[in-house]
Amino acid sequence: MLLSGALFALFMTGFWLYCLTDAVLTPARDCPGLSKRAWVAVIVVTFIGGAFAWLIARRPARDSARLVTPVPRWSERQAESRRWTGADDAAARHPAGRGKVTDHPAAPKGPDDDPEFLRALGQTIRRNPPVS
Repeated sequence: MLLSGALFALFMTGFWLYCLTDAVLTPARDCPGLSKRAWVAVIVVTFIGGAFAWLIARRPARDSARLVTPVPRWSERQAESRRWTGADDAAARHPAGRGKVTDHPAAPKGPDDDPEFLRALGQTIRRNPPVS
């Protein structure tokens, strides 16, 4: 019984800290209803009640209208061959597609993708024979 009460208190403290941190890090223009200082004061003074009020009143963390869409940098030759489409816009907004809209060649993602590293590794292995 004591353990369940302690776990519940620990959970509620974590929930309160999450809501307090979220309120502190939220820009002042995005605070619904009250000012940012007032929200922080309500959460601090009323503890769990203020945390629940903040959680209910705040806007969703990810508002698709507020995302900044990166604009690709194309050379004139690339611009003639390809135009920006709606699919490109969707890919630029999606987290997995942000890496696809780029103007520089893809860098190696790991040592196995880098031919220079593999060449140097092969030379090192040939110079140092295995110890028996």
